[in-house]
Amino acid sequence: MIVRTTAEITGTERDVAGPGWRSKRIVLGGDKVGFSFHETTIEEGTVHEFHYQNHVEAVWLVEGEGTLHDLDNDTVYQLGPGTMYLLNGHERHQVTARTRLRMLCVFNPPVTGREVHDENGVYPLVVEEEDASV
Repeated sequence: MIVRTTAEITGTERDVAGPGWRSKRIVLGGDKVGFSFHETTIEEGTVHEFHYQNHVEAVWLVEGEGTLHDLDNDTVYQLGPGTMYLLNGHERHQVTARTRLRMLCVFNPPVTGREVHDENGVYPLVVEEEDASV
């Protein structure tokens, strides 16, 4: 069993931030459960483009308002509390935060925590090494 709080991972290597966003990575690939789970915040008035070529991501919006622009299909969706979106087609997308957004996100395959968005907003596929001592 794994029990963690966001308070205990704040300020650790599981607490990752960039301009206008922060991701608290509660469950990562090293936990060996087949997915990763994050609390992500996007700051008011910011716009971010992402493209998860190597991962499927499910997002549940808990707080805030904004838009999700599916760049592959040129469709814009309104985001508000209780909205869920699933990037099961690896869609290129843009998130615009009218107010601060707080989201709970699940990635499959799991991220390891070492990924960094490249110039296209893509996370590379990084796989945790198996522990040979087990």
